[in-house]
Amino acid sequence: MRIQAALVETPGGPFAVHEVDLEEPKPDEILVRITASGICHTDLSMRQVWPTGRLPMVFGHEGTGVVEAVGHAVTTVAPGDTVCLTYRSCSVCEQCATGEPAYCEHSAPLNAGGSRPDGSSPVSYTDGSPVYSAFFGQSAFASHCLTTESNTVKIPADIPAAVAAPLGCSVQTGVGTVRTVLRPAAGTTLAVFGAGSVGLSAVMAAAAEDCTVIAIDPVASRRALAQELGAAAAIDPTTGDDVASALRDLTGGGPHCAMDTTGKSTVVSQAITALRKRGTLALVGIGKAEFDTMPVMTKGITIRGVTEGDAVPARTIPQLIDLYRKGRLPLEKLITEFRFTDIEAAAEATLRKRAVKAVLTEFQ
Repeated sequence: MRIQAALVETPGGPFAVHEVDLEEPKPDEILVRITASGICHTDLSMRQVWPTGRLPMVFGHEGTGVVEAVGHAVTTVAPGDTVCLTYRSCSVCEQCATGEPAYCEHSAPLNAGGSRPDGSSPVSYTDGSPVYSAFFGQSAFASHCLTTESNTVKIPADIPAAVAAPLGCSVQTGVGTVRTVLRPAAGTTLAVFGAGSVGLSAVMAAAAEDCTVIAIDPVASRRALAQELGAAAAIDPTTGDDVASALRDLTGGGPHCAMDTTGKSTVVSQAITALRKRGTLALVGIGKAEFDTMPVMTKGITIRGVTEGDAVPARTIPQLIDLYRKGRLPLEKLITEFRFTDIEAAAEATLRKRAVKAVLTEFQ
């Protein structure tokens, strides 16, 4: 079928919308008409380093939409269902079998291989030349995409598409890191480094658990939003003041736990220095952070890497929707909508921090 997709055709190049062809779903695949797709920093960073030999590529991994067709082996969704798309997992490896699909042994090829597991891609130019896809099992920067049961979750049809889109990655990462991994008790303190969509999702989740949350971000509007969403205070790390000292002062000796969304060495070091003894640091940002191990040892700090908030999407996404319905996760305050054809403007707004969560809509 003929669809529209945003392609990256050169290393680090812009998103360019083209007409392309999409195959019919195979027995285990689901055809989804996309109604909204969030832009994540992972999409933007991966287009910078994606191998030349696997271009052109369709990115996008925060999709939501409506099922239009399913292969004969699909049983969990049907045509007409509204769905949220998320990361793909194999469902059979040791990690998946023990309920930890975020750490699937086959995660890399399934989510970042640029093709189906058999090496094929369902997308091609209209002249038949290949286009790589299947990013996170979806490639949702397109009017339609093919997904599988492991990364497709049925959701209520009345959830706004722009709100539903980021549930499958950034929101479940932020909320899951708080609720599933850190699990701060009411009355304890959490420092969130980076007030983007992941960090602000964590702020909302922790505030809902009656924790004292401190947000650290260089952008004034994001600090203000963090406080609007429940943070007790927000710190500007660019003033020259000692961030770790400020955190210790605000939290009576240091936060009980911290979360880094930046992946930057200086920021991770600030978190380690600020934490009180026996504190826990969750790392969710992509980067190459280096830090001094001495305070980690002497303070008995636990450092925990977290992928996708340890989410089991079929269980986590309905929980997020419930929090949203109850007003405890006001995600609409994070979202700026862009037309699909304005995807490069949306990417630029994300990179320049003019949008917390840019969401593409109006695909047709």
